[in-house]
Amino acid sequence: MSRIQSVFASLKSQNKKALIPYITAGDPHPDQTVPLMHAMVAAGADMIELGVPFSDPMADGPVIQRASERALVHKMGLRKVLGMVKTFRETNQQTPIILMGYANPIEAMGAAEFVTLAQASGVDGVLTVDYPPEECDTFNQTLATAEIDSIFLLSPTTEPSRTELIVKQATGFLYYVSLKGVTGAANLDITEVKKRVAEIRQQTSLPIGVGFGVKDAATAREVAAIADAVVVGSRMVLAIEQSDAANLQSNVQALVKELRTAIDSV
Repeated sequence: MSRIQSVFASLKSQNKKALIPYITAGDPHPDQTVPLMHAMVAAGADMIELGVPFSDPMADGPVIQRASERALVHKMGLRKVLGMVKTFRETNQQTPIILMGYANPIEAMGAAEFVTLAQASGVDGVLTVDYPPEECDTFNQTLATAEIDSIFLLSPTTEPSRTELIVKQATGFLYYVSLKGVTGAANLDITEVKKRVAEIRQQTSLPIGVGFGVKDAATAREVAAIADAVVVGSRMVLAIEQSDAANLQSNVQALVKELRTAIDSV
């Protein structure tokens, strides 16, 4: 059982839902990423989604695009991100780390080498936005051999036949994109999300996380009532963007604690 699967099993036994905050590696500065990861765990994060900075993040809205730009100024790349995970693992062997990014950096490194380094660094899951399920059998098998979960996105426009293909390949959990568009683009329709999550549950026993539209504690509470995990990205990154070095960790921790309290109130 992977770390991701173990966390979901433990939370389910406690009738609790997972909180998965997202930050972009290297934002606002590479030296602050690992301390921020530890700070989020201390504040109540169950897993961390760590974004790999990319020059053309097509699934991300302006907030996360700016985070990638800030990180790339510091020459952040995939190897450095994996190094951050390895450093995090020196003192935390429990919290699952999910890398979220795009195919280009993986292809540039070579998929086999990436998986080898990801395993050695302590990565638990990989979500590659632009690897279509029809074309990544070999990559998924390589991840599986390394005991790394393959996380896939499902959207409001995903057809049932394609959902079936995705759930056959996914491990760890499924990530339902709660709205049409990029991260942080709009307010989610909780009624529609509830309907779609129920439909997906008919096709899989995997946990389902919901993200892309969770803007505050109230939204997190609504999502936690229908999903197994709440993923918070743009709101976390905005908190980083609006902080300075003196209050960065405290602001991020305050937001995580607020989300944790809301989720646990369900």
